[in-house]
Amino acid sequence: MSNHEKFYINGEWVSPVKPQTLDVINPATEEPFTRTSVGSAADVDKAVAAAKAAFETFSRTSHAERLALLKRVLEVYLDRFEDIAQAVSAEMGAPLSFARDAQAWAGRGHLESTIKAFETYSFSEKRGTTMIVKEPIGVCALITPWNWPLNQIVCKVAPAIAAGCTVVLKPSEIAPVSGIVFAEVMDAAGVPKGVFNLVNGTGPDVGQVMASHPDVDMVSFTGSTRAGVIVAKAAADTVKRVAQELGGKSANIILPDADFETAVTKGVRGCFSNTGQSCDAPTRMLVPKDRHDEALAIAKTAAEAFRTGDPNSEETNLGPVVSQLQFDKIQRLIETGISEGATLVTGGPGRPDGLNRGYYVRPTVFGNVTPDMTIAREEIFGPVLSVISYEDEEDAIRIANDTVYGLAAYVQSQDIERARRVAARMRAGSVYLNYPAWDTMASFGGYKQSGNGREYADFGIHDFLEIKSIVGYGDE
Repeated sequence: MSNHEKFYINGEWVSPVKPQTLDVINPATEEPFTRTSVGSAADVDKAVAAAKAAFETFSRTSHAERLALLKRVLEVYLDRFEDIAQAVSAEMGAPLSFARDAQAWAGRGHLESTIKAFETYSFSEKRGTTMIVKEPIGVCALITPWNWPLNQIVCKVAPAIAAGCTVVLKPSEIAPVSGIVFAEVMDAAGVPKGVFNLVNGTGPDVGQVMASHPDVDMVSFTGSTRAGVIVAKAAADTVKRVAQELGGKSANIILPDADFETAVTKGVRGCFSNTGQSCDAPTRMLVPKDRHDEALAIAKTAAEAFRTGDPNSEETNLGPVVSQLQFDKIQRLIETGISEGATLVTGGPGRPDGLNRGYYVRPTVFGNVTPDMTIAREEIFGPVLSVISYEDEEDAIRIANDTVYGLAAYVQSQDIERARRVAARMRAGSVYLNYPAWDTMASFGGYKQSGNGREYADFGIHDFLEIKSIVGYGDE
């Protein structure tokens, strides 16, 4: 029996206090494929009460007990891997190969990295006669987005559990099914009652209630900067910790000595990955002024190599964007790019040829973009690349940092020392040199309006802990 219209509270699948459902739309067809219940303050109260009661016991469990629990979660996750991939593909329109190899894999990767980090994680250290101890912060409200659902669910839930916290999870109402499957994983793994709870619903009706709830000790939120501000304000009255991973407008500096064919092609692929729906996507490609036209020609070829269409087809490597709202926003920004004078290299408004339904966006590249243009400053969250020229290295660094965001930056150079020097000057939480593999042991989080706090591996565990100094502890 499907749990799509249930919440997971205190170890049981339960119906909402006030029955209300919401259709979940498959963005490839624009048709509902299931429906889920949406919660209210009453459901949040139940879930928080369960988490608060469970915290008294769970916070005192041993390192070994929590490690064993995480290993059981990983085992069940692997058993349900295909179900998770299928859920992500249906709710997001992700091509099945990408849903398996990236989306579902991300959850596995974060579980494995958290377990690895936790195996040697120390919760205490002596400083003279003072003992410094790290203790679980308490009941945590976890609010996750639709674009990388398992990535964000697992890199919050796993470290919170490792720290000894109890949690209430609210996945995005746009892509909630993978979160429900994850709750089934937690249940099958034998998570103690009340330690993990799930309530589906909207931001205003559930997310903000969680953020403002007096019995919630911490909020970990991933989403837009606009929504992050709302969450932070809701949490402020009770002075709880708020960890945020928000928007981005990441620069990709291609230095003059880079292999342009490789650097530009991989830059386009990085921008368009997940149909451009990644907060750390390299959406601003910075190239030397005298090689701007060369970069545009390479980018055009790379963009036009993408195959947009049915997520179930093995030929597809670019699915739809997630919703009508996102589609309309992206179309507006593409039109704005044209009206402000950027050169449309390929793509443009409307759906790709041969597709008359589904939220499909034409893979789009703009050239002659200036740093003041809307498409160079606003997060588009679709397969749209802006190519910006620079005069010299100093100019590139200035343009790259000229943004309210600071989530990620990218640097391409055949001279690794030069790349490192440029990386040191990037005002961003992550800097990627020459397109490295995804590293789930690295920290992840932003500067400026891209948020605060850090996720992944031991960095994530640390964010869910309080630090206590026991002064006069003694020498023994």
